Amino acid sequence: MLEVRNLRLGFAAGRSTLAAVDGISFAISRGETFALLGESGCGKSATAQGILRLLPAAGRLLGGSVRLDGEELLALPEAEMRRIRGHRIAMIFQEPATSLNPVLTVGRQIGEVLERHSGLAGDAARPRMLELLRQVGIADPERRLDEYPFQLSGGMKQRVMIAIALAGDPELLIADEPTTALDVTVQAQILDLLAKIQVDRGMGMLLITHDLGVVARMAHRIGVMYAGELVEVASRDEFFARPRHPYTQALFAALPDAARRGRRLATIPGQVPALDAMPAGCRFADRCPQAMPVCRERAPAWREVAGGHALRCHWQGAGVADAAGHAVTELAIEPGRPFLEVAGLQVHFPIRRGLLQRTVGHVRAVDGVDLAISPGRTLALVGESGCGKTTVGKALLQLIRPSAGSVRLGGADLVGLSGRRLRAARRHLQMVFQDPFASLNPRLRIGEIIGEGMDALGVGSGGERREALVALLGQVGLPAAALDRYPHEFSGGQRQRIAIARALAVQPELLVCDEPTSALDVSVQAQILNLLKELQAELGVAYLFITHNFGVVDYLAHDVAVMYLGRIVERGRAEEVLGAPRHPYTQALLSAVPSPHPGDAGERIRLPGETPSPASPPAGCHFHPRCPKAVDVCGQSYPAATLISGTHAVHCHRA
Repeated sequence: MLEVRNLRLGFAAGRSTLAAVDGISFAISRGETFALLGESGCGKSATAQGILRLLPAAGRLLGGSVRLDGEELLALPEAEMRRIRGHRIAMIFQEPATSLNPVLTVGRQIGEVLERHSGLAGDAARPRMLELLRQVGIADPERRLDEYPFQLSGGMKQRVMIAIALAGDPELLIADEPTTALDVTVQAQILDLLAKIQVDRGMGMLLITHDLGVVARMAHRIGVMYAGELVEVASRDEFFARPRHPYTQALFAALPDAARRGRRLATIPGQVPALDAMPAGCRFADRCPQAMPVCRERAPAWREVAGGHALRCHWQGAGVADAAGHAVTELAIEPGRPFLEVAGLQVHFPIRRGLLQRTVGHVRAVDGVDLAISPGRTLALVGESGCGKTTVGKALLQLIRPSAGSVRLGGADLVGLSGRRLRAARRHLQMVFQDPFASLNPRLRIGEIIGEGMDALGVGSGGERREALVALLGQVGLPAAALDRYPHEFSGGQRQRIAIARALAVQPELLVCDEPTSALDVSVQAQILNLLKELQAELGVAYLFITHNFGVVDYLAHDVAVMYLGRIVERGRAEEVLGAPRHPYTQALLSAVPSPHPGDAGERIRLPGETPSPASPPAGCHFHPRCPKAVDVCGQSYPAATLISGTHAVHCHRA
C-alpha cells in the first residue's frame, strides 16, 4: 500500500542543507504494522513528517519517492495533499497535550476532520463524533465532546488524538510514540485499541517507538534506524530471536530487568553523530564493539541473512552481544532500623469556589501513607499517573506542606519545621526531578547550578569548592570542562547526570528520584541506572524511586510500594511484590507491562473505567469499582493491612 524508496530529507542550516534522513526504503501492506525503532535523533519522526509533507519551515525534501497505492505523494500540489492528510493517511502525534488545540472543544476538533473529509457538519456530525469517542473507549462521550483538552487526563487526550485520526477513515495510520508518557494500564488499553481498529478496518500502520516491549506486542515487521539510515529490517519473530546488527544487540543489552540485577547494564558509548559530522563509512562505527578498519572507510551494503531479514553491516558474526557488563558491587544491607519513617502522611488540596473562594471540598492527593526507608536501600513507589507518587516525594522534603501525619528523619519530625532548621534537615534529603531541562536554570552555568545548594547549606568554600565540584562531575561521568557550560549544551542523559550531581553536592543520605529515566532512550537510561547503582554502592545513599517502568523496578529496587488513589495498597520486598503480587491492582499493573520477549506475554487483566477523582474517592476500598474480585464488604469499609510475611503487607479484604 505504501512504498517509500530512497527517501532523503534535510534541514537548512545557513547556506547548506544537512541530511537528517538519508536514503531509506521500506513498504507497508494493508493490515500490517511496520515499526521504526531507534534512539532519539535518528530521524524516525522526520521520516513520518516527510511522508505527509509536514516538515517544519527549515525542512527540505531532497529526493526519493513516496507512493500510496501507486500515487506519487511527493509530486502532488499542496491542495491535493490536504485531501490525503487526515483522510487516506492520518497521524497520531507524540505529545497530545501540544497537538490538541487548547481553545477548541474536543467536539470542534473532531468535527473539523468530519467536515473536511466526510461533508458532515453541525448536528449531523454529532452522532458520528459520539461513535468515534465510544470506539476509542471514552466513557460519557456526550459530556466529553463539550470539554476542552485541559479537562482530560493524559490517556484520554491520547484517545481523543486517535479519534481525530480515525475520523477520516484512513487507510494508513502513522503513530509517533503513541504511548511514551502513559501508564502501563493506559498504554495497554491504547495498544489494544489500535490493534482492534487495525483488524476491523484492515488499516496499515507505521509505528514509531523506542520501546521494545511495544514493538514485541504490535509490530509485524521492524526496521531499526540509526543516524538517518535503516540498518536492519526483519519480521518480528526473526528480529527478537536473532538480532544481528551490533546496534540492535546493544539496544537489547541495555534493557533493565531482574535477570541483570547484580550486573552493569550494557551501554552504548558516545552519541548519535551530529548532522554536520556524519562519518564517511558506517555511521555506527565509532560506537560499535565489533568495528573493523573497513567500517570507517566504506559504508556497508545491504545483505540478506534470512528470508526477509536484511542488515547493513560489514561484521559477519551472528552471536548476540553479552547481555550485561561486569558485576556491580551491591551493598548487602538488610532492612534494619529505617532512618526515614513516614506515618499517616496526608496532603489535601482545598477546592475553592465562588466570589469569596470558600472551600467546598478537598482533593485527597495523599491520604494516609506509611513508608520506611533504610540506609543504602532503594524503595520503588509505583502506580498510575495521578495517584499521588510525586506529591509524596515533595511532601517528604516539605516542598509541599503535609495536611497531617509525620515524616521522621533520624527520630526528628520534619513536619512543621521552617527556616534554618528546615534547610539544615534538607541537607539529608534531596530530589532529582523528572524533567532535567525544566529543573536546571538555563541562565546559570553548571558550576553555579551545582554550587547553589552548597552555598545555601554552607558546604565547602573557595578553592575547596572548585575541587569538590570537579570531583562531583567525575562521580557522575562528566568532564571538569562542563562546569563552565550551560544546560542547553548537553544531551538529555547528560542533563540528568547534572541534576544528580546537584542533588549529591550536599552529601544527602536519601535521594528522591521522580521518574528520572522516563524521557530517555534505553541506552541513556542504562547509563543513568548504572550510575545510580554505583553511587549507592560507593556512598551508601538510599533512594525513593518514583516510576511506572517495571523493568527499572525489577533491576534497581530492593523494596516496592504500590500506590492507588493516594494510598499504599501493597508493599514488601521487590521479589515478593513483583514475583507474587497479592493485591488485584498490583496484579493488573504487572499484567499490563509489555514484555520485550514476544513469547512471555501472559493473560492481561483489563480494568474497567477510569481512575476515580481524588476529590471524591469511592467509599470502602478505593479500588473496588474497578476490581475484578470485589465483594460487598469492599464497598463498605477500607481494608486493614494483611501481613503475608514479615515484610509483605496488602490492603485487601480478599488477600
